[in-house]
Amino acid sequence: MVETGKQPIVPVLAGLIYDAAGKLLIARRKAGLANGGKWEFPGGKLQQGESPEACLEREIAEELGISIAVERPYLLVNHEYPDKSILLISYICRFRGGEWQLTDHDRVEWRSAAQLTEVEFSAADVPIVNKIIGCDR
Repeated sequence: MVETGKQPIVPVLAGLIYDAAGKLLIARRKAGLANGGKWEFPGGKLQQGESPEACLEREIAEELGISIAVERPYLLVNHEYPDKSILLISYICRFRGGEWQLTDHDRVEWRSAAQLTEVEFSAADVPIVNKIIGCDR
């Protein structure tokens, strides 16, 4: 975590996980959690001394029970919440398989890029959605 004059900046990783058909995995946060009921690209907080790739592999396995291959960085997003700022670091990933076990989410779906606009994403994920669908401004 990096300290600024305003609030801590928390590095968070997000996996843009594609299946063999080219669809993206999105996950809905459980009610009662931060951003509960909103959709996101799954991932989690980067731990000290951990590489972004290792973080994504660990978080996806812990929260979803699946395995991924991390390919390359996609987009960095700075987003401020009332109590913290996050640096959301997204990576293109490929689904490798596994047994689904949801911990922080109550639902997952595979969606085409065009279908991403049909659900409400967490605010920090919106710039990523916009870039994917070609509406980045």
